[in-house]
Amino acid sequence: MGTSVLSLRIDHDLLERLRQHAAKRGMSVQDYVAQTLMRADFDERFQTAVEETEKFYGPATLT
Repeated sequence: MGTSVLSLRIDHDLLERLRQHAAKRGMSVQDYVAQTLMRADFDERFQTAVEETEKFYGPATLT
């Protein structure tokens, strides 16, 4: 898998909050943002898979 560059323009306050969140995890801002985006993408794909499964099998029931 290759990599590409994404350039963002964000306001100063948001960048500072991102720096704080990244620092708490010992990460760079770039790594923190990339990890957050990957997690959100996974969550979205997982939810889509659940919805497709429910269409096929019906909603899950807990007993």
